[in-house]
Amino acid sequence: MKRYLLFLGLALSMPAFAQQPQTEEVNDMTTPLHLLRPAYKIPYGELTADEVKTSLDRVFAYCDAQTPHRILAADGTPVTNLKNLPEGAIVERGAFRVGSYEWGITYQALLDAARATGDQRYNDYVLSQFRLLAEAVPAFQKRDAKKEEIADPQMEQIIHPRALDDCGTMCTAMMKAKAVQADLQLNGIIDNYFDFVHNKQMRLSAGAGDNLFARNRPQHNTIWLDDMYMGIPTLAYAGIYYQNPAYFDEAATMYKSFVHRMWVPEKNIYRHGYVEGMAQQPTYHWARANGWAILTTVELLDMLPENHPDREFLLTQFRKHVVGLCALQSSEGFWHQLLDRNDSYLETSATAIYCYCIAHAIRKGWLEGVTYGGVAQLAWHAIDSQILDDGRVAGTCVGTGMAFDPAFYYYRPVSPAAAHGYGPVIWAATEMYQLLQEWHPRTNDSGLHFYAQPQTNPSPLFYVTEDGQGEAVK
Repeated sequence: MKRYLLFLGLALSMPAFAQQPQTEEVNDMTTPLHLLRPAYKIPYGELTADEVKTSLDRVFAYCDAQTPHRILAADGTPVTNLKNLPEGAIVERGAFRVGSYEWGITYQALLDAARATGDQRYNDYVLSQFRLLAEAVPAFQKRDAKKEEIADPQMEQIIHPRALDDCGTMCTAMMKAKAVQADLQLNGIIDNYFDFVHNKQMRLSAGAGDNLFARNRPQHNTIWLDDMYMGIPTLAYAGIYYQNPAYFDEAATMYKSFVHRMWVPEKNIYRHGYVEGMAQQPTYHWARANGWAILTTVELLDMLPENHPDREFLLTQFRKHVVGLCALQSSEGFWHQLLDRNDSYLETSATAIYCYCIAHAIRKGWLEGVTYGGVAQLAWHAIDSQILDDGRVAGTCVGTGMAFDPAFYYYRPVSPAAAHGYGPVIWAATEMYQLLQEWHPRTNDSGLHFYAQPQTNPSPLFYVTEDGQGEAVK
């Protein structure tokens, strides 16, 4: 039976309604219809930090179980002495690649989760994986220097990165990990990664304009919105890691160049791709790419000095993007695969990125919590509905290239095996955990509202059923 919520004080002021069987037809005279409970598809209402932490732990347990921390010989036995690396050795395989850009995001999210919650297991996971790589990579490099085959494609990707996807987020994650554990022997890997990001990644051809990251696929001099996040935060954090403020300026300048080409001001969102020199640009507003863009903005605001001259531009751009995104949030709390096409499917990873960025911005004071707290929490309820019992994350779009037609985006598969969902969900959980401790959401007149100060409710909550019966609840 459906039950409807109101306060006991209201119930006591209407004794015939709250305490006696309802014999009349339910209508505006007999029932406070504004208190009828809507048939929400996704949970709505109050939430605790402990509930978020429970979901976070479930996702973490799955990630931990699916990413072993060992090097195996060709016959499957563990390699205990990496100084004598046998032929055919590989990183033990699980469900996810521990050197991928998706897992670079997961490492960063877990470092934040450890700081926010005090749960050292998250740090232990990241540091353990990085200690293994710190020991294994030099051993594989020795084989590589002798022109001996590297059997493991994960190690090949780490030693010889060939795209921003191979190295950008991993480089940032390792630099951040060094800030947590300074004695990690990662300097050589970080330097190799950063050399590719800064010196070897393709940029627009000479004479084409600004010196920003580009690719020669699917067209010559194509700019991908994804590359804002795959490379720009790495440049910015290098300013901290190498103690060189020139990298802050380079990151901010490139960011503004991306905005110049990719931003669609009439919608306050970004296009996915841009082909330099074309008068008529393909414009498809892919959700996760917009996630990479807003995550880049948040990362730069966190990394750049407070007195950096481009901070005001970043803040203004961030707030405009939030306005555009919030106008497109679905009734279920998700965002659509193509943001402005609500017949495209609801997607988890982008929703998680937006949840993280909005909640983080509220905590930082960049957004008003009263205005945007409910948006973030609605998004979290949606995300949480996609965390399966075993900790897998459902509803995530698989890896996606670029196309200039809508069908490509509409029909990209979704899968809990897509690694893209895990780091964003962990990051969203981390930020919601903190937000719910610093702000005070509660239901007021059936709607969820965020308050800067605790709100007292002297009357217990009271449920009223359709037949007029009621019962107090805790």
